[in-house]
Amino acid sequence: MSHSGFLSPTGVEITFVLVGIATLGAALITVSTKQLVHAALWLVVALGGLAVEYLLLTAEFIAWVQVLIYVGSVVVLLLFGLMLTKAPIGRSPDADSGNRWAALVVAVASAATLVWLVVDAFRATWINLDGPVQGSTEVTGQFLFQHWVLPFEALSVLLLAALVGAIVLSRKKAEANGTDRKIGAR
Repeated sequence: MSHSGFLSPTGVEITFVLVGIATLGAALITVSTKQLVHAALWLVVALGGLAVEYLLLTAEFIAWVQVLIYVGSVVVLLLFGLMLTKAPIGRSPDADSGNRWAALVVAVASAATLVWLVVDAFRATWINLDGPVQGSTEVTGQFLFQHWVLPFEALSVLLLAALVGAIVLSRKKAEANGTDRKIGAR
């Protein structure tokens, strides 16, 4: 079985790079915009781009988990948090701390380190497409339910506790302000 060389990209590899560039652009807009709602919506685009990358890597299950959990749940929870805390919807002067250059240096250094580590770790690794594919539902399910059941369930309980806590805190503030109204009351 012969592999194509590193410098002869296929259509999937070209698509992977183009989607990666679009995802990187959406991520940069997410962290640079001063409007919090726009940042959340650009986060949806960035996370959706990651789901497309997973699809291109033949990890369909992980792609759908990305869409359902991160795009569907985390971003909706983030938007609910923005609405419940009455954060400014438009431009916010508080969204800029003045540390952009320090943050940029740390981000570039972190990205370069991560890219170097991944390239170094997987330099000579080829994906074997014979048998169960890594990232497939079968392999992911076996790995998840053999090794990660307890942390997975603990995380679900933690997220549920955080959601209940957010509801309780928002109710206490509403009752303290005298804005607690019964449904149907006029």
